[in-house]
Amino acid sequence: MIADETTLAQLMRQSQQGDKHAYTVLLGECAGWLQRYFRRRVPPHQLDDLVQDVLLALHHKRASWDGARAFLPWLAAIARYRWVDHLRKVYRSETDQLEDWDAPEESSEEAVLARLSLERLFVNLPPGQVEVIELVKIEGLSITEASARTGQSESLVKVNIHRGLKKLAAMIEKAE
Repeated sequence: MIADETTLAQLMRQSQQGDKHAYTVLLGECAGWLQRYFRRRVPPHQLDDLVQDVLLALHHKRASWDGARAFLPWLAAIARYRWVDHLRKVYRSETDQLEDWDAPEESSEEAVLARLSLERLFVNLPPGQVEVIELVKIEGLSITEASARTGQSESLVKVNIHRGLKKLAAMIEKAE
């Protein structure tokens, strides 16, 4: 049986009053609803764990449900929050599994070649643009720090970076 809003709300009211049979039926119906809700949101191997997680949350929060309100939106809100928590947990664990041990080693030769390429490109830019691009984009200074170091206003630093990068991009596109 697929219960409707009225039936689920009635089962929840009875469950809150201590009816164990109504609570068992309610959990079974909610499990079916949650299976359908999550089927297209998570991979099949994660489905049962997520459904059980929501059912536990329903169990812990059952006293907070207001009988004057609809039951399914309340359940859907719990399901949505648990789904988001699940996604965060999965994302975090997948990120933690990434290992640096097989990352390519950086060699000083590559850095030298990159710097030489930059130097050749910088020859075509005005010195003010080169200076702020190096300070902000390469050394990582803030706009304010670059402004203080070069004597250019913050607005001019931003303009010089924008124009310089635009010209560099055009030169690279032309070379390709």
